[in-house]
This record gives sequence, structure tokens and C-alpha cells, in this order.
Amino acid sequence: MRIRIAHETTYSYAVPARSVIQTLRLTPRNYEGQHVSNWRIDVDQDCRLDAHEDAFGNITHTFSCTGPVQTLTVRVDGLVETSDTAGVVRGAIERFPPGLYLRGTDLTTADADIRAYAEARHQPSDRLSTLHALLDDLARDITFDKDPTHSATTAAEAFALRRGVCQDFAHIFIAAARHLNIPARYVGGYFLHDDGTVDQEAGHAWAEAHVEGLGWVGFDAANGLCPTEQHIRIACGLDYLNAAPIRGSRHGGEGEFLTVKVMVDQASRQVQVQ
Repeated sequence: MRIRIAHETTYSYAVPARSVIQTLRLTPRNYEGQHVSNWRIDVDQDCRLDAHEDAFGNITHTFSCTGPVQTLTVRVDGLVETSDTAGVVRGAIERFPPGLYLRGTDLTTADADIRAYAEARHQPSDRLSTLHALLDDLARDITFDKDPTHSATTAAEAFALRRGVCQDFAHIFIAAARHLNIPARYVGGYFLHDDGTVDQEAGHAWAEAHVEGLGWVGFDAANGLCPTEQHIRIACGLDYLNAAPIRGSRHGGEGEFLTVKVMVDQASRQVQVQ
């Protein structure tokens, strides 16, 4: 499948910022089942994008600009070719052994309720079945809802609400898996919807867990499935903070307002419409 991505993030400030520094995790890598045909990042300020690689092997770009900055827009355009690998990740850069991904974080700490939920689905002799049980039941028991959570909501808080967005589904899944001593990590990327929805308000997120004999396997609890050719994998880490599309800081810039526009569509469908 050929998938076209257009992702635009705009920051507006009531009081212009004196300076802005940002790190972008917006560039995918090639691995089995994913080939990047072309990819471009543009920033509408006079700055230089410096490419790096973070500790997890994610491609990052860092820039700084001096103000006054009234608005700042980061645009991504790209084309990626994908194929279905049944959720199994092969050929990705791995900087750490799986055991590192047992490490807890503030966003992925399992409270008593998550621990009990995980233990009720634990099949000690079959890790893959345990993970699929978590996937299926979280998709059933948690309602997708954009209103009650935000980027700093923890797994425990979202689980108590039984509501959240894809980030929350991923954090809950990770917390439950780690409690069962299964290495798990957060993945950020994009998802092409089956229902024809092209314009989206944000990217997508899911989890990956390590299964002996298979390696890393993806679990998209928000959609109740393992990643398919409709998923584009961008960055991974212990939680959202390690894989956030954009993180940074600024001096000044009071009254910040953020708008995000994401378009994910089949490239062939776009060609036919033209």
C-alpha cells in the first residue's frame, strides 16, 4: 500500500516568543514492511534543521529560532510504501535489549486496578495469547474519547476513567504488560482508517511487546488489532515522552495556541481523484 502523509502543526502566541527550541520526531525509518519513498520537513522560520538519532534509534531533527515569533508552523509531507507483517517488527534499529522496556515510567505505572486486570488475563505458558487477551479486552472495555484526557494523563488515570485516546490505550497496555514481566514500549506514527476518514486531528499511537521466538509485535488497542499495512511507524520509546512528535521550549510566547492538521490517505486514491 502507498500512503501519503501531510502533517501540519502551528503554534500561535498572543505575545510573540523571544526564542523557540524544538526537537522533532517526525521521520520514519525503513524496515521490513515499511519503505519511505520520500519525506520532507519544512519550518516556516529562518532556522536550520539538524538531524540526529536519539537513544532509541529514532530519527530526530532539532532547530532553534530567535524572535519575535508570532506564529510557527512545522509541515511534514511524505509517501510511504507498506505491507502487512501481521504486526511483527523486523529490521528495525534496536539500541537496547528487550529487558530495558520493563522499566516503569510515571505515565506507565500500573496501579492496583491495572495489575488485577493484567493478572486476570495472564497465561503464564503463552505470552502471545496473554497479549492478545489484553488487546481484545482493552478495546472492548475502554471507550475512545478525546475529551477527558491530555498528554500528561497517566495509564492509571485513564484506566480509572475507562476512557481516553490512542496514547492512553497504549500506556494502559504497556503498564499491564510490564506488570506481567513482558517488555513493552510505546510507538508513535500514523494510521489509515478503513472508513475513508482522511483528515485527522493528530497522529496515532500503539504499543509493541516482546515475544520470544517472534521478537517485537505491535498491539493497537485503540483499534483492537495488530498493526497492518495501514500503520506507519515513526518513533518508539518507554512512553509518549520518548516518542512525542514535537517537544521543545520557548522564552516568552505567553498565550500559546496550538492547531494540528493531519491527512493520511492512499496515494493511488489521490491520483484517481485528480
